Amino acid sequence: MIASVLVANRGEIACRIFRTCRELGIRTVAVHSDADENALHARVADTAVRLPGAAPARTYLRGDLIVKAAVASGADAVHPGYGFLSENADFARAVIDAGLVWIGPPPEAIEAMASKTRAKELMGIATLAEVGEADLPVLVKAAAGGGGRGMRIVRRLAELNAALEGARAEAASAFGDGEVFVEPYVEGGRHVEVQILADTHGTVWALGTRDCSLQRRHQKVIEEAPAPGLTSGLTDSLHEMAVRAAKAVDYVGAGTVEFLVAGDKAHFLEMNTRLQVEHPVTEAVFDIDLVALQIRVAEGHALEEEPPRARGHAVEARLYAEDPASEWAPQTGHLHRLSVPDSVRLDTGYEDGDDIGVHYDPMLAKAVAHAPTRAEAIRKLAGALERATIHGSTTNRDLLLRSLRHKEFTTGRMDTGFYDRHLDELTTTTSDPHAPLAAALAEAAQGRSRFGGFRNLPSQPQTKRYETAAGEEHEVRYRHTRAGLEADGVRVVHAAADLVVLEVDGVQRKFKVARYGDRVFVNATALTALPRFPDPTAQHAPGSLLAPMPGTVVKVAEGLAVGAAVKAGEPLLWLEAMKMQHKVSAPVTGTLSALHVVPGRQVTVGSLLAVVEET
Repeated sequence: MIASVLVANRGEIACRIFRTCRELGIRTVAVHSDADENALHARVADTAVRLPGAAPARTYLRGDLIVKAAVASGADAVHPGYGFLSENADFARAVIDAGLVWIGPPPEAIEAMASKTRAKELMGIATLAEVGEADLPVLVKAAAGGGGRGMRIVRRLAELNAALEGARAEAASAFGDGEVFVEPYVEGGRHVEVQILADTHGTVWALGTRDCSLQRRHQKVIEEAPAPGLTSGLTDSLHEMAVRAAKAVDYVGAGTVEFLVAGDKAHFLEMNTRLQVEHPVTEAVFDIDLVALQIRVAEGHALEEEPPRARGHAVEARLYAEDPASEWAPQTGHLHRLSVPDSVRLDTGYEDGDDIGVHYDPMLAKAVAHAPTRAEAIRKLAGALERATIHGSTTNRDLLLRSLRHKEFTTGRMDTGFYDRHLDELTTTTSDPHAPLAAALAEAAQGRSRFGGFRNLPSQPQTKRYETAAGEEHEVRYRHTRAGLEADGVRVVHAAADLVVLEVDGVQRKFKVARYGDRVFVNATALTALPRFPDPTAQHAPGSLLAPMPGTVVKVAEGLAVGAAVKAGEPLLWLEAMKMQHKVSAPVTGTLSALHVVPGRQVTVGSLLAVVEET
């Protein structure tokens, strides 16, 4: 029997595995980088072990350090989670060779399927050795790992070499393996996958289907189970192919077989020899705990001959600290508050007061709703996200809400090009016009409670200025009167430091207000309080290129130097943050008058990278 489990991972998945271990009475061991010393997964584990000597972004790829940590902590089993070393056969062997139980598939099965090129060969599917005009569009893809890293769509032959170079660099950074391959890109396809679970006694379960078509940068955003709109014949075919893939490599444990579905045809993509990020929707539909079953299988227990029956529908949304309107730029900073209604399941690696760092994936949490029907599950999840309290960095919460309520999604007609078609409409800002006034009244009410509000004569209007996340400035006015606070155009029903009630056109509206320094959150609207007298020294010259996020400059455009002519939108340099590369382009057409960075330079948010003088 397994008594102690070390999770060779971090964040949300480590916390989720620890939760099941606690329920089973199993002691938990966390590992952490220096950057993660105070992270939630390190805090909630029974024991935490520091992994020394490696850069934060690569710490969790040091299998030798993790095995030493497992032995030193007295753990008798290792769970890899997902990402990092979860599909690394050498790491699995090292765990087994150290006398520990590996909660995962045999190393030979990982080896057979971890390389997508070898997996396709095993399934009898060829990749493209050479690419011509007739093959376009194609997809450049990392042979190891997943999560959308090391992937590029190529629609013009002239872009192929740059896509190969960028994919190799990103894959090497994320997985320690820069091998990539090229395959045809199917336009208008849906990403559908089958969850499998196999024991050591020859039983393989196919646990339904999942649809993961809503993706950005080839990384999933919204997932659901079962995949809507599939015929029973296609579903049976997907199950059969998934079971065949598992049996072909004598698979053991949890895994996922992924397909691209176009019409009634399914194209095999890959087999992920690990637990998937989206596994909770399968757990909800089948009323199981996949982590508990992984542990049982690793202990040698047999599965029932037939899997449990599915019931209802489940939808999951990934909450990211990112700005979808700015090329999905990841966001860092302080997470003041994260609270989601209890009506949905929340898997997260953060608590109130945690910092969102630059070194790792920007996912904050996964929210999962289960209901008897798909429509009810979607409504339940959207309602919970709308009522969620998220105070801190910019997130994709509004995008998730609009996606869940978009007709193409609610009718089940989405595909992997959903955000290519609809991103602009889904990211159009609609700040609440009354939020700035509510922020000002809350501050005024707090000041009045501290210092009193009596005025012998009618007071002059008070003025406050706020800026929205989209950069819009709002000036609001209000008055202190003997009857209380007043504002033009609305009736102030109630005003306190944390709650303002306004009557607008005869309808009372409630505004929950929270303030953190100059940052103010009014319901779902984030505002920045502006100073009464702006600092003129804080301005940058026109054409200044500022770092949109903290990160490392990994590349400067070839031949770029001061005095060079550049065009608006032309890539000038690339930043690496949260294991992804982000292109920084010229803001205007003109001449590069200053270049302040070189490859390898670390920058913070707002750092001046370059200046382009407009022609």
